Amino acid sequence: MKSDLKFFKNSKTLPVDKFLNNVLYDKKYGYYNSKIPFGKRGDFTTSPKISGLYSEMIAIWMISTWEKLGKPKNFNIVELGPGDGTLAKVLLNVFKKFPSFYNAKKLFLFEKSKFLTKLQRENIDNTEVKWIKNFNNIKKGPVIFFGNEFFDAISIKQFKRSKKSLLEKYYKITDDYEIFEIFKKASVYDKKMINSFKTLKNLYFIEFPKNGFDELKKIIKKISILKGCILLVDYGYLKENNQSTLQSVFKHKKNFLLKNLGKSDITYHVNFSLLSEFFSKNKLKVKKTVTQREFLNRMGIKLRAEILSKKMKFRDQSDLYSRLHRLIDPGQMGHLFKIILAYNLNINKYPGFK
Repeated sequence: MKSDLKFFKNSKTLPVDKFLNNVLYDKKYGYYNSKIPFGKRGDFTTSPKISGLYSEMIAIWMISTWEKLGKPKNFNIVELGPGDGTLAKVLLNVFKKFPSFYNAKKLFLFEKSKFLTKLQRENIDNTEVKWIKNFNNIKKGPVIFFGNEFFDAISIKQFKRSKKSLLEKYYKITDDYEIFEIFKKASVYDKKMINSFKTLKNLYFIEFPKNGFDELKKIIKKISILKGCILLVDYGYLKENNQSTLQSVFKHKKNFLLKNLGKSDITYHVNFSLLSEFFSKNKLKVKKTVTQREFLNRMGIKLRAEILSKKMKFRDQSDLYSRLHRLIDPGQMGHLFKIILAYNLNINKYPGFK
C-alpha cells in the first residue's frame, strides 16, 4: 500500500528495529500515538484490564518490599509504560490503605507517548502522580521500577547466522509498495555485542533487543545510584526457539505482520534467559524467572479472590473467577507470562520468588 511508504521515511530499506519503531512510535502515524490500543475497543487486553486482583498483588509486593527495606521515608515507584493508567489507579487505592507507605512513596509514570499520557491523566485523578520522560527527577530514596508488557513493545533487531558471517534482517519497499525482507551483513559492533552473550551462542536465528537494553541501561544507572530493583512482567520464553517471534494483533485477532501498519500492535516474545544474563552483566542480582501463575499464587491472589467473592452475587462471583482463571491458568496467561526481578538491594528474599 502506498500509505505504508510513510513508515520508511525516504528510505527504501530499514533494519527491523527502525522499521518497527516508525510503525509503533511515529509522532503522527505511529500505533501508540494515534489510537487507543487497550480493552474491548482496542486490539489487546493486559492483565490490569482483565482483573484488579492483578494490580492489587503488584501493590502488595511493592509495600512488602518497602517494609523489608526498613520502611524508608523516601521511596520511589516508577511504572514503565503505564498503558491507560488502570494499574496505577489500583496501586493508589491500595496504597491509601497503608498511610505510612502512602506518605513515603512517590509515584512516577514513565511514558513517551503524548497520546497515552493524555489518556492516563484522564483516568488518574491524583495530583501527586508525576509523569516523566526520563529519570532525572528521581533523586532520594530507593526505587522500584515496574513494567507490565513494557519490554515487548520496544522494537528489536533480528539476525541470522550463515556459515561465514552474521546477517541482519531488513525490510524493503518496492516501487509497487510491496514490502519484503532482505538480509545484509551485520555491523562489526552488532556482531561483537551479540557474540558477548552466552545465551545467543548456539542460535542461528537471533532476536536482539538492542533498543530495549539501551532503555534498561538508563534504569540500571538510576538503580546503581539510589539502590533498588526492577520487576518486569511479559510474555516470553526461557528456552530459545530459533525463529522470529514477531506478532501482530488487530482487534483482538492475529494479524499479518505487514498489514494494517500503524493500526495494529506489533510485539515479540521476550527471551528471559537473555534478559537475565544482561542484568547479571550489568552487576545486578537476578532472581530465578517465575511464571505469572507461580508469582500470583505465592502472592495470595486466590485467597484475595475468596475474600472478595463472599460479598458478591453469583454472577459477579463467576466473573471474578473467570478473570482469575485467565490470569493464572497454564493454558491461558499463567505459563506464557513470565516475571523477572533484578536488584542491588541488601535483601534477597522477596514475595513471589523462591
